[in-house]
Amino acid sequence: MRKALLLGMAAATLAVAPLAHAAGGCGPYGHRGWGGVCRPNGPYGPRPLYGPVYGPGPAIGVFYPGRGYWYGGRYYWHRGWGGRGWRYY
Repeated sequence: MRKALLLGMAAATLAVAPLAHAAGGCGPYGHRGWGGVCRPNGPYGPRPLYGPVYGPGPAIGVFYPGRGYWYGGRYYWHRGWGGRGWRYY
């Protein structure tokens, strides 16, 4: 009786084990992060691409039509010389 109980528990554990590795559809080495995005669990394996790579961002102090001058992480419509350098407002 004891042997049958142990075999039954082992079979149940093995039947559930593959479900635990699915991790919400992210594979054996991933988990769901913020917003439901798959994230790697550790430093091993290939890393997913987090969006397209466009190259360097806009250049500081350049006027972009329809947006303005790029400076400090945002666009400004006007700029003027402030004695020590350009002021954006």
